[in-house]
Amino acid sequence: MAFQQTCGLPVCKATLCFLFCLFVLGEGQYKGFRKFIGVQDTRQGDAFEEQWFIQKLDHFNGADSRVWKQRYFVNEAFYKPGGPVFLMIGGEGPANPAWMQSGTWLTYAEKLGALCLMLEHRFYGESHPTVDLSTDSLRFLSSRQALADLAHFRTMMGESKGLSNRKWVAFGGSYPGSLAAWFRLKYPHLVHASVATSAPVHATINFPEYLEVVWRSLASENAECPVLVKKASDTLMERLKDPATYNNITEDFKLCSKLQIKTEMDSAYFLETLAGNFMDVVQYNEDNRGFEGVMGTNITIKVLCSVMGDTSLGDPYARYAAVARLMLGTFSVGCLDASFSNNLGAMTNTSWDGPAANGGRQWVYQTCTEFGFYQSTDSPNQPFAGFPLPYHVKQCADYYNVSAEQLADAVAQTNEYYGSYDIKSTRIVFPNGSIDPWHALGITQDITADLPAVFITGTAHCANMYPARSQDLLQLTLARDHIFLLLQQWLKQ
Repeated sequence: MAFQQTCGLPVCKATLCFLFCLFVLGEGQYKGFRKFIGVQDTRQGDAFEEQWFIQKLDHFNGADSRVWKQRYFVNEAFYKPGGPVFLMIGGEGPANPAWMQSGTWLTYAEKLGALCLMLEHRFYGESHPTVDLSTDSLRFLSSRQALADLAHFRTMMGESKGLSNRKWVAFGGSYPGSLAAWFRLKYPHLVHASVATSAPVHATINFPEYLEVVWRSLASENAECPVLVKKASDTLMERLKDPATYNNITEDFKLCSKLQIKTEMDSAYFLETLAGNFMDVVQYNEDNRGFEGVMGTNITIKVLCSVMGDTSLGDPYARYAAVARLMLGTFSVGCLDASFSNNLGAMTNTSWDGPAANGGRQWVYQTCTEFGFYQSTDSPNQPFAGFPLPYHVKQCADYYNVSAEQLADAVAQTNEYYGSYDIKSTRIVFPNGSIDPWHALGITQDITADLPAVFITGTAHCANMYPARSQDLLQLTLARDHIFLLLQQWLKQ
């Protein structure tokens, strides 16, 4: 939601603190899909050299002949003549070549003799269609253009490598999971089946359900845990009303500069930043993401709730601050930049070398022009306070000059174009985890026998995509096996 890639929707921050289940898991956190702040070590993927595909800039304007180079990766290790082609779809962050040698899809590929390809999403990673990230350039960034990229890539690769008559299967997690479903929906003649993991298929401006799931996920560990978080958040909200408390708050949360609250955007950004510690951990709780080089996987819901329940640290507010300091230490960050003005500067920098160019500026643009997905505090059934929907919507105007009316129209058009929950297709499987807040916008019950859901109790975002390990829950192992059986069955059709 992003960003971390391949499996990863960043959500909520429009900051670059913030990919793909994005397997393509990226770095940082963006508004839409939450991601951990961490440096990815992709050296393990060096054996798979990046390759480049000549792609069209605008698939929907025949008079525009401009092209650019799109990055992709290939793993031929398991391919057997006549076997299928697996296409991993990149998302809102750099494509991580670690996915070319690890992940459940490769286990399937080995058993089924598949050729494996991974295509990086336009405007992310090294796939730069334009000279900058200006709003004028970003008009070429959309899920529809990305799907057309996939279609053209599949067509040309099929022709050039003699794979046109092979059965292609699309894989993706989080936003790329949505793309996997929509690729099958919109281009059924090009893709035979899709595995759409943790895929939000319903666009919505306001997504307060995200934080409702965070409450339930924390409560699944300890019923008192989200109650303590709410008490801490409410206390902090009260203290923000008194500038005399700002010095202490600055020290408590190790802010990089003295807290300054001059506008509602300042306070909302600060409160969202702190809530993000819990949102990130819940979204990826106990996912096996270490192979990607992701940091912080040792911080789980159990760890956070343990801190929140530790009375030796003081009242709930003090424990909430302790969580913030724990996260800073985990990621070796010296202080927390909670300044909205700094964030505004980063997000409006249009250079490819800018601080938000690893995906933050791009993903938030997509939320403002296609999806919404804003994780607001507008529901009473969640533990946080202070970042309501208007805070999120205003950022669309601040960053890209997109009005609230334009945002509403764009989200409505997205659901009209893709069908929201009412998907009419075949051979798409929708795995989701009960802990993952994104399941609230996904398919969690079978639509038809050919559009099955796989709802995995106790797992988080894109869990079924990550490499198997001995401590995996039984239901996760069974889900991976069930998806494999579906692929076996569908590839015979």
